[in-house]
Amino acid sequence: MSAKTLFITGASSGIGAATARLAVSKGWHVGLFARSEDKLKSLVNELGDKAMALPGDVTNLEEVKAALDRFVEHAGPLDAAYANAGTGLSTSGTEAGDPEEWAKMIQVNIMGVLWTAKAAMPHLKPQAGHLLLTGSAAGRRHLSGSVYGATKWFVHGYGGNLAEEMKAFGGRCTIIAPGMVDTPFFDEAKPDKLQPEDVARAAVFALEADPRCSVNEVFLMPTG
Repeated sequence: MSAKTLFITGASSGIGAATARLAVSKGWHVGLFARSEDKLKSLVNELGDKAMALPGDVTNLEEVKAALDRFVEHAGPLDAAYANAGTGLSTSGTEAGDPEEWAKMIQVNIMGVLWTAKAAMPHLKPQAGHLLLTGSAAGRRHLSGSVYGATKWFVHGYGGNLAEEMKAFGGRCTIIAPGMVDTPFFDEAKPDKLQPEDVARAAVFALEADPRCSVNEVFLMPTG
């Protein structure tokens, strides 16, 4: 039996890199997609021949499609894709917020998820494959004026709709929804919060669930 294959966006650091490490340790082949080519190459050097660097921009549908095609040609049919890439804002709220920053964030947090799902679906369909999306606790509650939170509400709503769509071919969609995670997303370290490895374990748990079991959402919060 050949190793299973997983394509990950936002794979160069944080949750994406932690998920790649855990998946490889369990025998998966991983395609690592992100803008930072140097970080991807470093991660591939660490992980070995089960990992492939696929530099590209998640806001560009053609680049996502091309990366997936390269990965499938290299590693075999696609079993799973993880739309993990995301970004935040330097200024919160509506009145104080920067519209240009909103537009850039929406391209990553919303269009990047759409492009990953769109590009992956033809590959996943023959495999009854699995889509993972990184949601957030911010997509399950109302936060004062949060435009970032609103993008994650989109992920949660779209993920549920994808799960319904994918039932037609036996596929599954899971939203991985963490609270605050200690990742490069934040300027200062958050050692008392969730670690990327906590989120990676949730992602791999969903991926390795028996095919009869659809893990629709995993919601993780820091204990404190």
